[in-house]
Amino acid sequence: MTEIIKGVSPITLINVFTVVPEKADELVRLLDVATDKVMKRQPGFVSANIHRSLSGKHVANYAQWRSKEDFEAMQRNPECKEHMMAAGKLAEKFEPELYSVTSVHD
Repeated sequence: MTEIIKGVSPITLINVFTVVPEKADELVRLLDVATDKVMKRQPGFVSANIHRSLSGKHVANYAQWRSKEDFEAMQRNPECKEHMMAAGKLAEKFEPELYSVTSVHD
């Protein structure tokens, strides 16, 4: 389950994909399948949330990993790489970045 708490692991991947609107739903399905079949079985996986912009021009993957090392190990996994490459092919561009929580406002 996703938890957002300042100063506590996990680390967060926010990956924003820019897509043509006609490919947004296909990308969402691909990310859902990749998460269910591969990513969530990787050591250190905490959660993933897939967001589709109302315009259909962006899809965001908000994923949490126990540590940066767990995230980097996932990136080296050939099965994970296969899904990440497929997602990248559907997008015009993608911008993955790791984050830590600096503040939470309820």
